[in-house]
Amino acid sequence: MALHPAAASILEMMKQLPSAVGPFTVEAFRVGDTQPMPFPKPPVAEVRDLILAGQPARLYHPRPDEKLPVILFLHGGGWVCGNIETHDVTCRALALKAGLPVVSLDYPRAPEHPFPAPLDASYRALAALATVGPNVDASRIAVAGDSAGGNLAAALCLLAKERGGAAIAHQLLIYPVLDTDFSRASYRTNGTDYFLTGAMMRWFWEQYVGDAVDNPPALAAPLRATDLAGLPAATIIAAEYDPLRDEDVAYAERLQAAGVPVRLERVGGVFHGFASMPGVLPPADAALDLAGADLRRAFGL
Repeated sequence: MALHPAAASILEMMKQLPSAVGPFTVEAFRVGDTQPMPFPKPPVAEVRDLILAGQPARLYHPRPDEKLPVILFLHGGGWVCGNIETHDVTCRALALKAGLPVVSLDYPRAPEHPFPAPLDASYRALAALATVGPNVDASRIAVAGDSAGGNLAAALCLLAKERGGAAIAHQLLIYPVLDTDFSRASYRTNGTDYFLTGAMMRWFWEQYVGDAVDNPPALAAPLRATDLAGLPAATIIAAEYDPLRDEDVAYAERLQAAGVPVRLERVGGVFHGFASMPGVLPPADAALDLAGADLRRAFGL
């Protein structure tokens, strides 16, 4: 289907960002960290900054008088950019739509902190969720993330399984980065005109794993993991005009083949990053509504 009209308008604005014009530099990508898009911020009952396992974090609790299962959210940005502020609107919307507290983590970023530093920090945060407060039930956890954050969320599930760590009830992966195969059809059809390009994605990978881009470890590229059995149930949201679309579909298929319950939601008419635009882009609200319902269901709520 054609690009949603609102998505097309936003895409034209995004094409003017320094990171889209090039050349690719850490500084250009981080401009947006201090100038997030001016989308409306839905009010959440409790919003509180904290330190979680040594990293800045923010709690969004829609019902702070209740002790509820918690969602650890990991932001996107190619492991290089993005932070709590860039994903503030997304986390507010997710907390409200799920009716559950969300903890957004500022993990250390590449290239200053390449793989596995962001994943290790996220794992430490997962183990420390009980320190967030008495209205968070750290015995019932879901992980979520978009793009590079979706990569970290998927890798967290693999790592928790490998180490016998926290029991994760659900993984919400929003157009996650999962592999370094740039030859997939979605890279060919969507890799030049929809803000996230194939060249940009390769640059991000280089910042994260250095010269291992062509043969990354499975904890960096979860689609390369050999054994997916026993992982948490997953909701995977894929965007039609996204170079990552085909790897997202492939991961859903592999999880399903391994016996993991999966919902794959293919969202038409949108590009990579669309879920960061609730309140402005209707497909973003619809996708987060679906995600919220799946998260509630994972906890029997």
